[in-house]
Amino acid sequence: MEVLNTKVAIIGSGPAGLLLGQLLYKAGIEHVIIEQRSAEYVSARIRAGILEQVSVDLLKQAGVDQHLKEIGLPHQGIKILTGGEKHRIDLSGLTNGKQVTVYGQTEVTKDLMQARNEAGLTTFYESNDVKIHDFYEKPYVTFTQNGKQYRIDCEFIAGCDGYHGVCRASVPQNQIKTFEKVYPFGWLGILADVPPVSDELIYVQSERGFALCSMRSNTRSRYYLQVPLTDQVAEWSDERFWEELKHRLDPESRKKLVTGASIEKSIAPLRSFVTEPMRFGKLFLAGDAAHIVPPTGAKGLNLAASDIAYLSNALTEFYLNNSEQGINEYSEKCLKRVWKAERFSWWMTHLLHRFETESDFDIKIKKAELAYILGSEAGKTTLAENYVGLAY
Repeated sequence: MEVLNTKVAIIGSGPAGLLLGQLLYKAGIEHVIIEQRSAEYVSARIRAGILEQVSVDLLKQAGVDQHLKEIGLPHQGIKILTGGEKHRIDLSGLTNGKQVTVYGQTEVTKDLMQARNEAGLTTFYESNDVKIHDFYEKPYVTFTQNGKQYRIDCEFIAGCDGYHGVCRASVPQNQIKTFEKVYPFGWLGILADVPPVSDELIYVQSERGFALCSMRSNTRSRYYLQVPLTDQVAEWSDERFWEELKHRLDPESRKKLVTGASIEKSIAPLRSFVTEPMRFGKLFLAGDAAHIVPPTGAKGLNLAASDIAYLSNALTEFYLNNSEQGINEYSEKCLKRVWKAERFSWWMTHLLHRFETESDFDIKIKKAELAYILGSEAGKTTLAENYVGLAY
């Protein structure tokens, strides 16, 4: 067994782990990343595509925003379609100039991987049987790569390995509490090389269910439909998808919609999930390892980024300033922001989707709430402030 030493062992090379690694590198803090999957698999995963202003600022701080500046699409507003009418939420006008940027998680991952490769930093891809040990006292990580056994002795472990990862699963059950809500529907999403139907995202509330018109670029679109969890991807041909989307859109959008062959199609279940706390001795959970949000509020990747902002600052303070304050406050700070994002994502999901258990009264109340939000400056401001991202 080969034994290595480092300051921080990062488990998982998704955007959270890669971003933490990049920020630690910029601060001169030794670390390694250990990833179960191959680099090719990690870089090809299709996920979120909306970055909050604070996430863009963090990527700039990490020195990986050049490509984002070149091809990212800044958006100053979103549209909500309800009752056959589109209503624009002026994000920038309601939040003193803040905005969101359309830039796919795949691109963020590639940018971070490229920066890591150029810096010659250590990443163990295709690591098997990853285990974390003794994280309350003297942490270390063991794994096998290409038939060779490794042990990484470290001072801290960052669990950035997602919902199904080993880090959260390694915490004793009596030390952790989880909160979860599973929604009774999923999002059927397709990616297609067709121009977007709108220059801004359209969130659709319709009698037939929720829909979302999004994009990844000016020539690549991402569309979603609310579907029952019992549906299978194979049941949805491209033709059926486009026809159903048209039914949920307004006449103007139907006329503008350009259809084409899908290059990716999948159904994602929706859930809300939070782990408390997010620190266990010298183990920190971040991103999907600690929390999941429905995609309705575009918060998943952005919450991971805010966790990493807190964690990178805490570790930098520890190593450069000999202060444990950030480490001790990590979980509390993260969870304050996490629960606000969970609330917003739950609220958006509840407001825009159809639930089979809803009574006629429930439907009327929800329509009245949405009408109030869209007709009130205060209501629109509340939505806009949450959408562009709350301050760290």
